Amino acid sequence: MAKPIVAIVGRPNVGKSTFFNYVCGKRISIVEDTPGVTRDRIYAETEWRNRKFTLIDTGGIEPYSEDRIMQQMRRQAEVAIELADVIVFMVDAKEGMTASDKEIASMLRKTSKPVILVANKVDNIGDPPPEVYEFYNLAMGDVETVSSIHGLGMGDLLDRIYSFLPDEKQDDTEEDVIKVAVVGKPNSGKSSLVNRITGEERVIVSDIPGTTRDAIDTYVERNGGKFVLIDTAGIRRKNKITENIERYSVLRSWTAIERSDVCVIMIDAQDGVTEQDAKIAGYAHEQGKASVIVINKWDLIEKGTGTMEEYRKKIMEKLSFMQYAPVLFISVKTGQRVHRLLELVKFVYEQASLRISTGMLNDLLNEATAMVQPPSDKGKRLKLFYAVQSAVRPPTFIIFMNDTELFHFSYERYLENQLRKSYGFEGTPIRFIPRERNED
Repeated sequence: MAKPIVAIVGRPNVGKSTFFNYVCGKRISIVEDTPGVTRDRIYAETEWRNRKFTLIDTGGIEPYSEDRIMQQMRRQAEVAIELADVIVFMVDAKEGMTASDKEIASMLRKTSKPVILVANKVDNIGDPPPEVYEFYNLAMGDVETVSSIHGLGMGDLLDRIYSFLPDEKQDDTEEDVIKVAVVGKPNSGKSSLVNRITGEERVIVSDIPGTTRDAIDTYVERNGGKFVLIDTAGIRRKNKITENIERYSVLRSWTAIERSDVCVIMIDAQDGVTEQDAKIAGYAHEQGKASVIVINKWDLIEKGTGTMEEYRKKIMEKLSFMQYAPVLFISVKTGQRVHRLLELVKFVYEQASLRISTGMLNDLLNEATAMVQPPSDKGKRLKLFYAVQSAVRPPTFIIFMNDTELFHFSYERYLENQLRKSYGFEGTPIRFIPRERNED
């Protein structure tokens, strides 16, 4: 992960996220005219003059705020500043210099890193407005003027960022990194889990549901495996989503599932599997993602003989479509069994990547049809000619047959069970694509 890092910092609502989205060319960060919308660090890879770098959008810094969330946002921004090679300090040209701007400038002067002062919301071409010149009092050097909405001044600013990037080194190609989406309803312990695994306060943790509003990527290496943990906003039922901000977050959580290799589905042990948990798991299943079901807060459950097994059965009754997924009972608070999670994630990823030779696959198909005859309808019997594996993650098999209408769901389930019995495929859905072929 040798790409240079550029962090965008400043007080709330100066246009950091709009700038971030413009540079990245897509709507990654939530943009809303409400202070405090971007709460965690958001990462995205972008490129300028054939040089790739990582851009970090941070929550606004309110130095004097007593609000708990605002204080945590400041800590997150400080972490981003520590990570950064170059810092873009953004101010609002329309509002002029504020006490918060002075406090942030004082904080940034203590770093030994290059800081570029950027006055945003200069929406007209020509000489900058007089308000811009007062920012020279911050003693941060020349002031770059931009309009993040209209794209004015962006080229000059990116050239300036480029000039401060450290010498180019050979970038690491991380092809073997497993992308893990940590998903679930709000307050199930997703952010706490990421923090426990990484051993740092990487994601804001609060007992206020809905604290994490963006999908956040965290790189970690454990036991020879490389992982990117994507902590997502808690997914609530649509009728409970009242804020526009949270609507964006839910969309991003679905997107996190789509771009992941493995989904860790977090369930609160005290609540059990709710309707919303089933929907989240169902979406991961539909997307063909390998999954691990994690029951958090297991330390709060009263135990007796067979409690875990009983609980596991109840989970599988509610998530009957996901019988293949392993279940791990953990307590993020005490650390119980958390160390086993990434091993399990790596295992299900390998299972989802399994490829079977055509010869072995057809031996299994012949044996399965000999044990249980394919179904028939109105005197016509299903004939399975041969099968090939067309893809992995999820394992996908094309089966050539005489009539796809005769390929009933029950027989498909039987073949799936035979495949799992012989080859495992634990933690991953299996896909069948029926194709008709003439008997000749």
